[in-house]
Amino acid sequence: MNTIKRLNLWNGNPPSISGLSGHEISDQEAILELTNVTETELIIYTPDPAINTGTAIIICPGGAYAGLAITSQGYDFAEWLNTIGITGIVLKYRMPNGNKEIPLDDVQESIRYIRKHAAESGIKENRIGIAGFSAGGHLAALSATLFKEEGISNRPDFSMLFYPVISMGQHTQKDTFQNLLGAAASSSVIESYSCEKQVRANTPPALILVSDDDKVVSPVNSTLYYEALKQHGISATLQVFPQGDHAWGIKGFNMFGKKFEHIEEAKVLILNWIRDYC
Repeated sequence: MNTIKRLNLWNGNPPSISGLSGHEISDQEAILELTNVTETELIIYTPDPAINTGTAIIICPGGAYAGLAITSQGYDFAEWLNTIGITGIVLKYRMPNGNKEIPLDDVQESIRYIRKHAAESGIKENRIGIAGFSAGGHLAALSATLFKEEGISNRPDFSMLFYPVISMGQHTQKDTFQNLLGAAASSSVIESYSCEKQVRANTPPALILVSDDDKVVSPVNSTLYYEALKQHGISATLQVFPQGDHAWGIKGFNMFGKKFEHIEEAKVLILNWIRDYC
């Protein structure tokens, strides 16, 4: 039987402040179920010990850095991962409000925390991956390119990106850009937060899944990242589905309530890819 545990990552003392105030806003009927997020939490879904593989995946839900679609792009995915013996860890990261370091602080500390406590959680410290959806895909790709390995490494061992925002340049998603970087980011900041520009030789392998008809985030983001990985000799798989549009979850429906017809194919692809790299 799986178990669910919640913990506050910073214990009320984060290293950076967004300037947001007031309580977190929860609306289960909205696409962005959580907004005004100012506290970082990890929601850890641990699989039945009988099938636990020792692999863990930290999950970054999307929401254009304005809020979090935390059920379809977080809890649902974590529950599905449990069925295949993987610990799913939903990262409820803070909204940046134009303070670009805040989500990156959260994801890097979450990887460091899980790696530090891996043994006691039934996790192998060299099998900690990152997954991200939409803007959460951007955050996941940041963690795979801007990591630090001194001390307890915050480098993920692999990444899984679902219809991700990757670039802060020409093909970016406007709301994601502005919520993270503000309205007038410098060219150097834009380059630093464009993940395709930050790939290096030890960037981890990636699985990238995107729909060709995505009208919210250009699929070019995914191809840019794939090309950058291949230029550096990094193993990567890019799957472009002909249909699905944006923000489909593991239950097979997108943000517009339309069916994603390739969800079973996607599940098989994810499962086989994880087995190859873990």
